[in-house]
Amino acid sequence: MDIHEVRQMLRTKSIYDIPLRVTYYARVSSETDEQLNSLDNQVSYYEEFIKRNAKWSFVAGYVDEGISGISTKHRENFNRMIDDAADDNFDLVITKEISRFARNTLDSIQYTRQLLSCGVGVFFQNDNINTFDEDSELRLSIMSSIAQDELRKLSSRVKFGQQQAIKNGVVIGNSRIFGYRKKDKRLVIDEEQAVMVRELFELYATGKYSMKQIENVFWEKGYRNNNGKKISHTTMSNLISNPKYKGYYVGNKVKVVDMFTKKQKFLPPEEWVMFKDETGEIVPAIVSEELWDQANFILKRRSDDVKNRKNICNHANLLTGKLLCTCCGAPYYRRASADRRGRKDSSWVCSSKKNNGSDSCESFVIYESEIASVLFEVFRDNYSDSEKMIGEYERMYNSLRDDGGLQRRIESQEAKIASSQKKKQKLLELVTEGNISDTDFRDMAAQCNKDIEAAEQELSELRSRRDSSDEFKRHMDEIRAAMRAAERNIADGVVTKEFIDTFVDKILITPIEKNKMRLDVRIFTGENSEKYLNRLKNRANSLVPTGQMPKKMCPGRMFEFTRKLRSCTGHEMKVQYIVSLIA
Repeated sequence: MDIHEVRQMLRTKSIYDIPLRVTYYARVSSETDEQLNSLDNQVSYYEEFIKRNAKWSFVAGYVDEGISGISTKHRENFNRMIDDAADDNFDLVITKEISRFARNTLDSIQYTRQLLSCGVGVFFQNDNINTFDEDSELRLSIMSSIAQDELRKLSSRVKFGQQQAIKNGVVIGNSRIFGYRKKDKRLVIDEEQAVMVRELFELYATGKYSMKQIENVFWEKGYRNNNGKKISHTTMSNLISNPKYKGYYVGNKVKVVDMFTKKQKFLPPEEWVMFKDETGEIVPAIVSEELWDQANFILKRRSDDVKNRKNICNHANLLTGKLLCTCCGAPYYRRASADRRGRKDSSWVCSSKKNNGSDSCESFVIYESEIASVLFEVFRDNYSDSEKMIGEYERMYNSLRDDGGLQRRIESQEAKIASSQKKKQKLLELVTEGNISDTDFRDMAAQCNKDIEAAEQELSELRSRRDSSDEFKRHMDEIRAAMRAAERNIADGVVTKEFIDTFVDKILITPIEKNKMRLDVRIFTGENSEKYLNRLKNRANSLVPTGQMPKKMCPGRMFEFTRKLRSCTGHEMKVQYIVSLIA
């Protein structure tokens, strides 16, 4: 509609005497019966009102149910109305009052202006404001400000009422709390879920389980969240820290700073409304206060450890000296870099490729955050497989080492040597006495020496096998201790410089395809242990090539990362790592 033309007609006519295509907008802020009845009344009133006017053409209206007027963000039909206005579907919108249209002064001015730019006016019937009028915006601003301030007062009254209700023991908020259900504004224990809650506190309070480990334990036991999915470790951390489970009620923890943006501020503990439910009628305890305190002591300690370790995690030389390219034998070189958001994430590239050009090596750049994530997952998930690997080595060794038989063979060879040496001594006496010829002496003495040499060689091998028992046990204990210590170190999901230096000897990087690499993570036992274990396999006449045993016992895992290319905005590439542990 031409605004100038409408305004000219309004000089001599009322809005009801101008031929217009008219629609309406209605809204209620809650879904109570009273509010919905009010909405029905609004709809029927405006449909009859518009159709009764002979000059107007009725256009189907727009209705939002149970939605606040603070903003227009979630008002689906309001936003649809704005879009339809741009498509020239109507000329005038009738609404009850400014507070139905918007309780935000800015929104009121913004959207009435937007509608006018499309040739559409808004008639606020109770406020008698028609935006086709030239002075309408001044009156609209004043009335919108009044509506906005009324909303502020209403919000304050609601908050005050909630605070008083909290002090009177009324539980505010939803009822979706593990272990509880809401009844008559009070919490009652849901015994079926409470079993899981108690087990969570009991396991975590021992200090032997991380949240991730409990997450997997609960999944295997069949515990699920309200959506039928895995109960995340984040959710479990929140459960542990919730005082409700020890019979305390806590409210007024959060304050809405801005009612329009919904920005919140977490209040300090001294401003909380918190009390112990001595009777158990409002918030009955699921776990004892002692168990709750013990679990939270461990939670805080681990949280503090994570905060302290984060400074180490970002160490510039986290992987220095650990990455080795198997394609060309060169170590990897660190380059300081950051992603498009400015977050630091060091990249590593084969030093030979860096010095000799991209064609000199098939490797490609890797990022420290990716490797740290991979190491965490591999060490966490391969602990049981590593135990199998160690057990296999021990079985292999024990199959070779029959303590009784080995000792008897040692004693037998020692007896052979002693017997041959006595025989040589007797031969010497005989040749001295002239009882045998020099030629016979030399022949028989040479045979004795040959028997002694063979027996000594066999004895050396047998003694080495016997003496290596302690050495082998030490190596196996070192590997097992390393895996257990690693498991404790990564319980909180942190990979530190100290962790790398303690448990990782080398990370052997082998390019497979353009965007795929194999990472063989060799744990701290190093080259000497590798040689020792290879000798053990050779003794067992094993046909398993070097490295196959641990790779079989600790199977490789696939990890995939999606990288946003830093040189090309909007482009990305997928990178795959196949990772295995080598002891």
